[in-house]
Order: sequence, then structure tokens, then C-alpha cells
Amino acid sequence: MISTNNFKTGVTIQHEGNLYTVMEFQHVKPGKGPAFVRSKLRNLRTGGILDKTWRAGEKLATAHIDKDKMNYSYNMGDTYIFMDNETYEQIEIDKKQIEYQLNFIIEGMDVLVISFEGEILGVDIAEKVTLTVTDADPAVKGNTAQTATKDCTVETGFMLQVPLFVERGDKIVINTNTGKYDTRA
Repeated sequence: MISTNNFKTGVTIQHEGNLYTVMEFQHVKPGKGPAFVRSKLRNLRTGGILDKTWRAGEKLATAHIDKDKMNYSYNMGDTYIFMDNETYEQIEIDKKQIEYQLNFIIEGMDVLVISFEGEILGVDIAEKVTLTVTDADPAVKGNTAQTATKDCTVETGFMLQVPLFVERGDKIVINTNTGKYDTRA
């Protein structure tokens, strides 16, 4: 059990049969009335966001989430296969559970597979990944009045905006939280 007074970013709780991770929280002590805690929670099964206000000191059940390091091996249609590097055990994850993360995962990449009591919830990837540019629009001469960018596609098929100097074949670092260009590798 965890008290709402002890909320921290990243804490995982169970509420009304769902699993949530705390994204943001704020303790509020109004001048009149009891204290309360405002929180923003992410549903680990659906990915939905819930804004919830709790009484200060309210107790909630914690959820022990397992994160196992696995290697992305291959896909068969909408099923993606991940392998444990130590036991060589393979698991299958449906595309719907990891749709956003697939923009940044290539074969042979290590990820953390998130599970709760044997139920696979998805994968956790590094905050920054290095991918190769497969297609980049040509730079438009004279288009530098502001910070100029152009469209680019990386090896996973993900499209993003990059500076004009990025060319096909370059390796770039992408922030997976925002989906934006970070630096050239």
C-alpha cells in the first residue's frame, strides 16, 4: 500500500482494477478545508491518461511491475517476437500494445518488456535511440530565415523534421518521448 502523500513520478498503483503509473502529482493545502493530491496517471493497459484528485493520506495498492531486458528478434505480421538473451525464451507481443515504440525499434535492439503478474503490458525503450536516415528531402536554398528543417524518414519508416544538413545515410539520435530530432550521431 502507498499513501497519496508518498506519490512520486513513476510509482505504479492499482485503482479500480486498472494499473496506472504516476506521471505528475501536486500536493495542495488550501487555506480552508483538507489537503488533497492532484495527479495525472497513465493507464498501463490502454495508454490512456487519467486526471484524478485524491484526499491527502488516502491509501492505494501498489503494483509490482517486472521489467525484463529482451532483444527484438523479428515480426510475423502483427506479432512481434522478443527473446531473453540469457534463457533464450521467446515471447510474442501484439502490434497494438507497442505501436508507438515500433517507430524506434530495429531488429537486434535491446528493450525492457514490461509485465504484471505474467501479463505483458508493452515495452519500454531508451529515451534516445540512434537510427539511420533512409530518405531525406533536399535542402531548399535560401530557406534559412528561421531555423530551417526538412522531412526525413528513418529505417523504421518513422518520419520527422530534421535540420537541412542531415542527408540520406546519416545516423541521427531521436528523442523517443517527443519523436523529435536530437543530434547527429
